[in-house]
Amino acid sequence: MTGRGRPSSQNTGAVAVQQDLAVRLAEMARDLQRAVERPDVMTRTVRAAVALVPGAEDGSVSLVQGRRRITSEGVSSDLPRTFDHLQVATGQGPCLDSAFEHLTVRVDDLSADERWPDLAVRAADTGVRSCLCLQLFVEGDDLGALNLVSRRPRAFDDESEQVGLLLASHAAIAVADALHLQGVRRALANRDLIGQAKGVLMERHKVTSQQAFDLLVRASQDANRKLVDVAEALTATGDVGG
Repeated sequence: MTGRGRPSSQNTGAVAVQQDLAVRLAEMARDLQRAVERPDVMTRTVRAAVALVPGAEDGSVSLVQGRRRITSEGVSSDLPRTFDHLQVATGQGPCLDSAFEHLTVRVDDLSADERWPDLAVRAADTGVRSCLCLQLFVEGDDLGALNLVSRRPRAFDDESEQVGLLLASHAAIAVADALHLQGVRRALANRDLIGQAKGVLMERHKVTSQQAFDLLVRASQDANRKLVDVAEALTATGDVGG
């Protein structure tokens, strides 16, 4: 997993961060390690970002699949959720840019920003005035960004951006692991179902494990159904047809 992009052009250089930042980031990392389920990881990531990044009032994690399907997770309130939906509806905005193109995108005053004219017009009613969006990961055509918003203009400064980048580097690992673990768990569950179905066939037909698997594959092909669906039907009903 590698990140793409570059720091925003508004980044004027490194600034001093609080002396306890490293300690607080380490605590955040340990907290994320304790989270197992995907929603919990997202919620803890956003909660930590809102607490640690100067100027942040609310936040969310945007996940982009296949560069088309965008979902918001771990949202701290209706404000970032509404803002995310508006960016999806207009097809433009700082969070989309941070996910697809830039490492960070900072907006001092959305109502006066000319980069996203359609969004600026429609965002006035959301209450969002400034935001900081940080790329979390890029994995093929799947991307993720951490979005922090404020109702105040110019709520984020260089310190916010530097702290946000440090936090995002920790959070990216947890978020990517959560997404990977979900796939691993699904694969393990499917493997267990296939194993159970093989056991049923081995007992019923007195065949070997490989022969039972071949029977499942043949039933899957004949029914034009996924192997795991056939296995699930067999274990639930005793019949491959479900």
